Amino acid sequence: GLAMHQVEVDVLRLGGGFLNQLASIDDSRLDPRLKDVEITVACDVMNPMTGSKGASLVYGPQKGADLLMVEILDKNLKHYGSVLKKTLNKEVDAVPGAGAAGGIGAALLGVLNAKLTSGISTVIQLTQFEEALKDASLVLTGEGSIDEQTAYGKTVSGIAKISKRHKVPVIAYAGRISGDLEGLYRSGITSVVSIVPSAMSLSEALIEGPRHIEIAVENTMRILQNIRKFK
Repeated sequence: GLAMHQVEVDVLRLGGGFLNQLASIDDSRLDPRLKDVEITVACDVMNPMTGSKGASLVYGPQKGADLLMVEILDKNLKHYGSVLKKTLNKEVDAVPGAGAAGGIGAALLGVLNAKLTSGISTVIQLTQFEEALKDASLVLTGEGSIDEQTAYGKTVSGIAKISKRHKVPVIAYAGRISGDLEGLYRSGITSVVSIVPSAMSLSEALIEGPRHIEIAVENTMRILQNIRKFK
């Protein structure tokens, strides 16, 4: 007779905390058409997946991870990188951008052969921003959070640099403003305006975001409309 032997395969639980249990990656069910597709990822984060500049150490604390969590996550991502290398024969851990979105950059590079490009350049090219700028007298832009790091790599800084070249002023709106913004002003931002009118929780600010933007922009336009009266 035939002896039947069933092998149980555990499915990994979600989250970086369980990546240390990852044994292998099965890519056998990937759509074969993906081999003929070129995937371009707009990415402004140039962090590797692990290490002192990696996803866990740089972005973990921002998302609420304490020092122990950061250490565990970094170690687990290092293990994930080694399994990626073993399974797919691709070394992606140290590639700039591999640490984007908690290591999604590494997955896109390793599994889907994606190409990482500058998010700023891609957005500006796709929106034909420079062409539209030729007839503009003012640029309005924004980020959820603006700080000293915004001057390096984010879309706002790319818009600022091009606008400065065309001598068009730029007003940037943000839900959160912190740190020294001098570098941002030097890059071409004329003014940074908060859209949050009073102290409130993040959940409140997100719900009321559209209304707050509307009020902040209206207030800015009222100043600009009546500026001659101050001269």
